[in-house]
Amino acid sequence: MAELEFITFACTNPDRVASFWEGALDGERRALPASLEPEIVDRPGEGPDLLFKNQPSGTDRDLPIHLDLSTADREATVDRLRDLGASVRETKTETYETHTATWTVMEDPEGNGFCVSEYRE
Repeated sequence: MAELEFITFACTNPDRVASFWEGALDGERRALPASLEPEIVDRPGEGPDLLFKNQPSGTDRDLPIHLDLSTADREATVDRLRDLGASVRETKTETYETHTATWTVMEDPEGNGFCVSEYRE
């Protein structure tokens, strides 16, 4: 079963946008290693946290705001979502100091982008 982990914002100034949402939602900035680019705001209570990445937005292929699903078995979850009508754009893997992230960028049947992630430390 996949869980909604993040709502991700593509923005030109992640620190500024994260600061805004941190204050707006009474959240708390997550401490990350300096080598990691994104900013994360942990929201109080239940529900997904917010992730802010320095990325352009505004074209059909960009995902300015999208959902990040997290699962223990990314490949099986991607297959299940394809059976439900989603399509795959691409799969990526990035490794930082002690953190490796693998995710598949997908589109729902209407073309709305979302990601399915599998994180390992």
